Amino acid sequence: MRFAIIDAHAHCGTQDIDPGQTIEDYYAAVQGSDILGVVMFPPVMGIYDRYDPDFEDTPEWQMRRQRANDYVLTLEGWGLIVFPFFFIWNDFTVAQLSDRHRGIKWHRHEGEPPYDYQDPRCKAAIDEIRRRNMPICFEEEWHHTLHFINELAPDLKIIIPHCGLLNGGFERFCRAGIWERPNIFTDTALAPPQAITEYVRNYGHTRIMFGSDFPFGDPVQECQKILKLELSEAEQEALLMGNVQALLANANRPFKNAPLPKV
Repeated sequence: MRFAIIDAHAHCGTQDIDPGQTIEDYYAAVQGSDILGVVMFPPVMGIYDRYDPDFEDTPEWQMRRQRANDYVLTLEGWGLIVFPFFFIWNDFTVAQLSDRHRGIKWHRHEGEPPYDYQDPRCKAAIDEIRRRNMPICFEEEWHHTLHFINELAPDLKIIIPHCGLLNGGFERFCRAGIWERPNIFTDTALAPPQAITEYVRNYGHTRIMFGSDFPFGDPVQECQKILKLELSEAEQEALLMGNVQALLANANRPFKNAPLPKV
């Protein structure tokens, strides 16, 4: 059976052009496929300078962030249902959240400008995210990840992207028992097939979602990676569509266009 597919992890913007990641670029990558929906994050370089560990905010960067987060709210009319996520940064400006945002992107890597988790605005932002019942796609260093999911937001729905590859490693999450928690989700973006298979075998198929990491991953190839696994049809449909729909169904407000139709 063919069914509509939702890509749960893609970046889209106009300010970072290497590689190209506009909605036109994404549409060209998925045209002719069964990918009909996509979760869109603003690209990192629309939010802060990831190559400057001593980065200091400026009014120019504040405007750049505003444009980046606003852009994902404009992506209509391309034959795709777009679910925009708000990329929150160290200024914790949740006042910019729109009722159209479906979730939160929270992201940094080692050596990049850090989040100030001690800032009272951080707690206030988490409280607002909780009030809106929004999932957080959380990509951080291992110790910050543990602090966040254990101390700061233990009750929120957290998506650990890439099967944990960039948060400390898949096996590390296994050993810590984190994948077993009912509020912890993951996506398959650029994850090795063996990690995806092991996850489904040990933790079930209801909290793992197909993602491409576009433009760094090819959506069609990443989707084919899932289809080549030895999964049942029900498991395939859950990973490729059902799980992300269920996760986002009550986020912020009901979907205007859900459920996606069978095709």
